[in-house]
Amino acid sequence: MSIQRLAALNALTLMVSMSVSHAGPCAAEIDRMHARIEARLGANATAGPSARESPAATMHRQPTPGSIAAAEERLGEESARTAEAVASAMARAREADRAGDKGTCEQALATVLRAIGP
Repeated sequence: MSIQRLAALNALTLMVSMSVSHAGPCAAEIDRMHARIEARLGANATAGPSARESPAATMHRQPTPGSIAAAEERLGEESARTAEAVASAMARAREADRAGDKGTCEQALATVLRAIGP
């Protein structure tokens, strides 16, 4: 796992693990989503990075160090964008929960679900 991807996952874990100071109308859903994110992070960490096989990979040629580095960088950037989107949406959900706005909280949690997948 690349350093960039590991740093992004650690940042996401830290942001997601921040606790809410009181229980609002969406607190239980936030807790369930937090558990789901943690499970996804654990599964991703054990599986390692993956990407689609490029057309060049089917030509029976060995990858170059440069092509491997470029692929890992793209994976790291994608992972970082996903981590930022999830952290931002979880922050919006917590803020809405503190304000008692269940609808906005649920929208933010739906955004998280779209970002992390089923």
